[in-house]
Amino acid sequence: MEQKNRQEAAEFLSNNLRLRTQPIGVKFLKEPEFPEKTKRPSETLGKRITICQGVTMARVYGWTVGLTKQDLICVPAMIAFGLTRTSDQKGLVGKLFCDVSLARDAEAGRKESSSMTFLEKGEYTAILMAPLARADFDPDTVAVYGNPAQVMRMIQAWAYLKGERIAGNFGGKVECTEYLIAPFRSGAPRVAIPGNGDRIFSMTQDDEMAFSMPGASIEPLIEGLKSAGKSIGAKYPVTFYQNFQPEFPKYYKILGKELGIEDR
Repeated sequence: MEQKNRQEAAEFLSNNLRLRTQPIGVKFLKEPEFPEKTKRPSETLGKRITICQGVTMARVYGWTVGLTKQDLICVPAMIAFGLTRTSDQKGLVGKLFCDVSLARDAEAGRKESSSMTFLEKGEYTAILMAPLARADFDPDTVAVYGNPAQVMRMIQAWAYLKGERIAGNFGGKVECTEYLIAPFRSGAPRVAIPGNGDRIFSMTQDDEMAFSMPGASIEPLIEGLKSAGKSIGAKYPVTFYQNFQPEFPKYYKILGKELGIEDR
């Protein structure tokens, strides 16, 4: 997809779904070769950040963000994205879940981490992310943050076109793996509920969740949004049904009778 098409796709998604923040494109890089004007947190801010903060910088600030291990400070995410020296990635993340009381014991922690999607150690050395409308690269993953009703419309669009239900794999932590890596690995869209880190460090709001997909799935999604529920007027914002007469509590009715309102 050319940049012009990505821009048109981003504008359609933003307008059709009335998104509060921008859809973003994400690319996994073998080498940290970033486009001109890419912002590296370690250089631009003089700080190391979390991956989900990078997502916020892209979707809220509109920045093109480049991340390597020199830019990052979130230990579980760095392990999951293959940016540390450990080869026992899932074992260490599972142990951490236990250590911070997010798993009952080491076995439960390892069992959960084994169900998560990771990148292999050293498989990629950098992550590039940017607003989809401005991305001058073909994204491996496209992530769209929205409220549940906005995400519902994207789910409807995909199900309409593909006849497939959307998968999710929820754990409430290290969810950057779910909305960034999982679509890239599986080749299918995912719905993710951002976890503690997203909400503490990247200011993801209580009503926000994420719909993410492989970069090649943008055009089918848009086609689905144009058609899904068309015959019944399905859209966002959802149109409320108003063809009814409401009932009021007792004392409203008594006063209404005194005023002759109830007799109409």
